[in-house]
Amino acid sequence: MRGHLWWIAPTLVLMLGVLLGRPSEAIPAFARKHEFSCTTCHDPFPRLKAYGEEFAANAYAPSDQEMPPRYYTDVGDDRLSLFREIPLALRGDMYLDFQLNGNDTGDGYQDFKTPWVIKLMSGGQLAPDIGYYVYFMMTEGGEIVGLEDTFIQFNDLWGSPVDLILGQFQVSDVLFKRELRLTFQDYLPIKIRPGRSDIDLTYDRGLLVSADFSFGLMASLSVTNGARLNSAIDDNMDPDFFKNVMLRLSQEFGPARVGAFGYFGKERRTITDEATGNSHLGTNESFMWGADLTLDLNRTTLNALYLQRRDINPLMKPANEPFALKSHGIMAEAVTRLWGDPGRLYAVLLFDKVESQVPGADQESYTGNLTYLLRTNLKVMAEYTFYRIHDDEVANEHRLLIGLTGAI
Repeated sequence: MRGHLWWIAPTLVLMLGVLLGRPSEAIPAFARKHEFSCTTCHDPFPRLKAYGEEFAANAYAPSDQEMPPRYYTDVGDDRLSLFREIPLALRGDMYLDFQLNGNDTGDGYQDFKTPWVIKLMSGGQLAPDIGYYVYFMMTEGGEIVGLEDTFIQFNDLWGSPVDLILGQFQVSDVLFKRELRLTFQDYLPIKIRPGRSDIDLTYDRGLLVSADFSFGLMASLSVTNGARLNSAIDDNMDPDFFKNVMLRLSQEFGPARVGAFGYFGKERRTITDEATGNSHLGTNESFMWGADLTLDLNRTTLNALYLQRRDINPLMKPANEPFALKSHGIMAEAVTRLWGDPGRLYAVLLFDKVESQVPGADQESYTGNLTYLLRTNLKVMAEYTFYRIHDDEVANEHRLLIGLTGAI
């Protein structure tokens, strides 16, 4: 291995030398607009702390003050919300990726993921209690992905504690926000998609109704297409016209929040047999349910998720050959601030496990991450993940990532 990786040290020294020689001066859009530090909402970025959650829930505006006069342009029309400047921010991620046993020969590989992700983001308050958020994935893995989170948000409808989001968003956001995690390693249970099923808890289009009550109860109901972010077919974003539903309830108990959720989805599409060339219409129904827990211990936050899934026909067989299969997943995460207030050094431990009756779907991972903030909006990280893939081809896999993330 030493022969393959001799160039790691000089490469890292060069990267850090360039970055430390050019201190970050700009801060992202919300901080610029309201003239406060990123640490007001993040700990560290992009992870939100309590005030950041409140800021987002208030249509991306402070709830404890009026919008500053500089926010809008006054043209004599008190019904016009015209931004003085369109709020824009950029985020970029790049990595050096080292994997062992990552291919058929078992030799592993090294990869420059430079860059891996570049996002263009915008958001703000269009009017009292009406906000928007959008980000465009300019590149991910070398491809232009396009719009991901894109929605308009209505708060406190008719003076009630009910909020409405309309657009495209992650169904799992009411559980844990994948896009705000500190690790490169993903939350695997949220991405369970056994067999030929196209249903999971990631991005989808639809609406989300939520309510936050004074006694600590939170309730949310989402209705979505169930087609993820696939392109329109015959001008329809939902090719099978079924709508998928998810209900979640959670209650706060001091530093803990305990939740339970249920999801029902249905899908139908044409399946072509590669061997015979024959086509048939496959229909699947998916049921998901589970529980989630968040425990906030000031410097340390613990998150846990259990998900059970049952698919009536995940292999999308013909109507007379349904084959029900079960899957389940577990995620446990600990995030702690090791040094600094505001924090400079953070550690993350993440455990993921997915087991399924669908062949080849089982996997589990153990991840450790150290993140250090060079600046409030510029950080480096080192991450190690051990994969245990229950498959004949690859039994174990080791992955080391050295990463850099910046936002302006």
